[in-house]
Amino acid sequence: MKVNINIECTPMEARAFFGLPDVTPLNDQLVEEMQKRMGENMDAMEPEALMRSWMSYGGEWQKQFMGLMAQAASGTGSKDR
Repeated sequence: MKVNINIECTPMEARAFFGLPDVTPLNDQLVEEMQKRMGENMDAMEPEALMRSWMSYGGEWQKQFMGLMAQAASGTGSKDR
């Protein structure tokens, strides 16, 4: 037997259903800060070097955040923290 279930929901509804936090305000703040820093440092640095330094930090942060979200979704996280 094969059963298919189709669920239509927005990303916000899906996050709420799975108990994940709404990171929209954090994302908005991060984008605003990046725009501000980029504007301030555009004359001082080459844009390519600027983006390379930011992406190395941002990529690490993103990997850690996604790891935490995956751990929370799977229920394997430590309850002692």
